[in-house]
Amino acid sequence: MPNARSRTTDGFSQRDYALRNAAWHVTNILRDINKHETGRKEGFFDHFTTHDEGWTEPYLFESDEQATRDIRKVAKLFEADLFGVCEFDDRWMYSEIYDDTANESKPLDLPEGLPFVIVIGESMDQRLTETVPSALSGSATGLGYSYDSMTLITLAQYIRNLGYQAYASMNDSSLGIPLAVQAGLGEVGRHSLLITEEYGPRLRLGRIFTDLPLVISRPKKFGVKEFCSICDRCAVACPPKAIPKDDPSVKIHNRSNLIGVEKWTVNAEKCFNFWVNQNTDCSICIRVCPYNRDFTRWYNRLWKKLAGSPLRRMALFWDDLFSDRARKKSSNWWNES
Repeated sequence: MPNARSRTTDGFSQRDYALRNAAWHVTNILRDINKHETGRKEGFFDHFTTHDEGWTEPYLFESDEQATRDIRKVAKLFEADLFGVCEFDDRWMYSEIYDDTANESKPLDLPEGLPFVIVIGESMDQRLTETVPSALSGSATGLGYSYDSMTLITLAQYIRNLGYQAYASMNDSSLGIPLAVQAGLGEVGRHSLLITEEYGPRLRLGRIFTDLPLVISRPKKFGVKEFCSICDRCAVACPPKAIPKDDPSVKIHNRSNLIGVEKWTVNAEKCFNFWVNQNTDCSICIRVCPYNRDFTRWYNRLWKKLAGSPLRRMALFWDDLFSDRARKKSSNWWNES
């Protein structure tokens, strides 16, 4: 949004847009690095190709467990907040991807023979998300994508340097949340977002498709589905009413929905239309989610245990009573020391 018009509304000043667009800058450079030559929009419509070839002979690990420990360690060094591994699952792959130049579909160009998927998560700044909706809050999203793209590219290059195939992917190629669930990063909430034990829904996801043999992570459950069944805070707070208040189902809103999976399904076209009209990102559902907490604090970890227990209604009551989830003024963030 380099030409977005600032306005006098709190959170949409030139200063707010300046920070937001700066936060997106690295991602935008990587996105357009091959745009003029090939028309690719890397990380959004196409997987990343900004890699060296790496070695031709594969490094022989002592075991799949050692390889997984090494990759996890390197991912953490490269600033990944969460890490998991799942098997390649064709159900979540796009049958076609979008050609931005020709304005039409084109075949997915990932090679075959990549049986493992590394899923990483990058947390978003909690204080910035408290100002949603605003141009300022878009800085949290932009930084999440920028960190995500840098981590993915460097980790994929490390795997290539070991002599294996690795293809870094962000919003392109596949659905991220189902693979993240299978890789043990978290559960899906009413707002259709991934909820994690470490950061709640405040997360950006990335994938690396590889043939490096790794140990598959186990999916985890910590009571999210049961809690979301009694909580409708995201659905109530959603301005376009895109989040369902009823039970999980296979209901289809429009062609933008996943078909054949019973879950809470957001009306994606209503949701994104509101984004466009805001002229910046919208994460109201993240801001108001009771799982949106700082889990480094003991009392929030205690709350999480309560939310995952039969006492979940008490956890919801405590969140309503003690958590201020109203939108914070962007000026408050700027004035903090």
